[in-house]
Amino acid sequence: MRSILVIQPNSTRSMTDALKPLVDSLQFKHTAHEYFTAPTGPKSINNEDDAVESVKHCLPALQKVLDRHDGYLVACYSKHPLVPILKSEPAVKSARKPVTGIFEASVSTSLQVIHPEEKFGIVSTGKVWEQILSEAVVDFLGTGSEASKRFAGVETTGLNATDLHDAPTAEVRKRMKDAVKRLLKKGSVGAICLGCAGMSGMDEMVREACVEELGKEEGNRVRIVDGVVAGVAWLEGAVRQSF
Repeated sequence: MRSILVIQPNSTRSMTDALKPLVDSLQFKHTAHEYFTAPTGPKSINNEDDAVESVKHCLPALQKVLDRHDGYLVACYSKHPLVPILKSEPAVKSARKPVTGIFEASVSTSLQVIHPEEKFGIVSTGKVWEQILSEAVVDFLGTGSEASKRFAGVETTGLNATDLHDAPTAEVRKRMKDAVKRLLKKGSVGAICLGCAGMSGMDEMVREACVEELGKEEGNRVRIVDGVVAGVAWLEGAVRQSF
């Protein structure tokens, strides 16, 4: 049986547990999905420094299990350094095992599902991510100093990853919907990426905002891209076909 390891690089186990129903819903019955939570380190990755710090807490334990799995998903919505680091690990590189992050998977998927005249955008957590993720998109797409004409930008909720589950539901819903509506106002947005692993499963409130802002018909046409789902689905194909 194939095996994919979902790596949640902060130390909040409840965030890892929240990913499992999403992955199970894909029903890849001939693939085992295992999960890794950072044993120590940041409870929530709220900036690039936290992402770098999380590597120190994850990598030693991960290096012991790299030979046990066929593919790896880093479940942190950022240009997380674990993605290139894992790709360079001998046990991964020599066997050509696929590695991706939920950021990379969601951007790639969005570009494939939108129409030529449309753009994709990202809804994320704290304001610091607006610049970080915008720069990450430019870097990932290789578009130099100018963002792709197909990227609408990043809007944020002002909540961190743990707030998404700990804050009052009504407050989370309001902030998520407000961020989505600001993004849609930029025009021609055909796909919205959920820009945090903690947003997994929040498709309903994003769809609600799309319908309120654009009307039922147009609001239902917007694709909502969950990076965890996109990443697991891509890895399934990559592992099967030895990409």
